[in-house]
Amino acid sequence: MIGPQDGVVVFWKPGCVFCMKLRLLLRFTRLHYTEVNIWKDPEAAAFVRLVADGNETVPTVTVAGRAMVNPSKRQVMDAVAAYAPHLLRPAG
Repeated sequence: MIGPQDGVVVFWKPGCVFCMKLRLLLRFTRLHYTEVNIWKDPEAAAFVRLVADGNETVPTVTVAGRAMVNPSKRQVMDAVAAYAPHLLRPAG
């Protein structure tokens, strides 16, 4: 698995409007996460195809090893609250 099993990884590719939107929205949260460009990382692209029925559908996000294909910000944050709350930075 790419990235830490207890972390959040956002898989994206250049030119993807949905990726740009999610990445922008996540920047305004207190969440610690890693971004991976699947066009620069063949292993990441293979992982995305594995969890997205053979397609390179992005954004794909993993939260504590659980994959979500094209999730909303709310879905990501709900998954973090449930499976990896320690990844949220303290307020302030």
